[in-house]
Amino acid sequence: MAPFDIAQADWPLFGWIDDVRAGLARARDANTPCVLATLYAVEGSAPRGPGSQMLFVPGPEGTLAAEGYFSGDCIEGDVARHAAHVLAEGHPRHLHYGAGSPWIDIRLRCGGALHILLERVAPDCPASAALLENARTRTVCRWISDGQTRRVEAGYGPLLDCTPEPFRLARRYDPPRRLIVSGGDPGALAAAQLAALSRFETVLVRPDGPHGAAPIPVSQYRREDPATTIERLGADRWTAFLGATHEDHLDLPGCLAALRAEAGYVAMIGAKSRAPARLAALRAAGATPEQLERLRLSPGITGLGKSPWEVATGILAEIMQALNPAAERA
Repeated sequence: MAPFDIAQADWPLFGWIDDVRAGLARARDANTPCVLATLYAVEGSAPRGPGSQMLFVPGPEGTLAAEGYFSGDCIEGDVARHAAHVLAEGHPRHLHYGAGSPWIDIRLRCGGALHILLERVAPDCPASAALLENARTRTVCRWISDGQTRRVEAGYGPLLDCTPEPFRLARRYDPPRRLIVSGGDPGALAAAQLAALSRFETVLVRPDGPHGAAPIPVSQYRREDPATTIERLGADRWTAFLGATHEDHLDLPGCLAALRAEAGYVAMIGAKSRAPARLAALRAAGATPEQLERLRLSPGITGLGKSPWEVATGILAEIMQALNPAAERA
């Protein structure tokens, strides 16, 4: 999804983008500076929590493209105005909206208070290069900044750690959420489509499938068996695997590979009556009881319906729920 000119955005679709790393990569590729805005403190109620981010990138003829949101359109325009000054001057800014703010004309409907750091990121910034490299290698890292200087360190920590004096924030970045879907029927395609729309890195696997591009805008389309895809791409706690070819000789090895790699979510579509035989086959292939406990057979939320979109919606909701604790893990 391309970023939007925030000055012209009657419909704030830029708020759909939650991970600013793709926009940061585009700015680097275009040799363009940008402004990274990080919500580092929240008082009271607020739509987004600490660690939420926006990215502002200059466009043609003085426009300013935006990604992310903080308040659901209460303050984004004013944050963009400050971002333009940070771009021009190079100095960071601390913004305070809501209760106790110096800008009494800007009100937050939720009644809380938000504190935001704006920092200019040069296109040749070593920290942004390190951040993107860690995303490519699916390594957890932290962006550490005082607004003027910044660095990236590999390792875990809370989503956001902030010290006031001297000011410093450390914002954790997990690997991008990823869904590997095997199959090519309407249900598999609906799951892949919804995942792509939800900003997952989506890999569609259809063994010996049609040549050419996939019919939906996924990150990758591969024609090999799912176990081979998992072996080549790897899997981790931020990866979900959905076996949907309805062919046990394809999906069972894919599930086993994902379970052994400790993927965050592993499921296989099919009737409940097929579950005992599938579990027996996995046990015979060496799956441990602990691994089989993490396998979801006949996945999804019951009661939504049986159309492709209804089934896919229930499964994607399960995936989001399963991967969410990993995103919050310290």
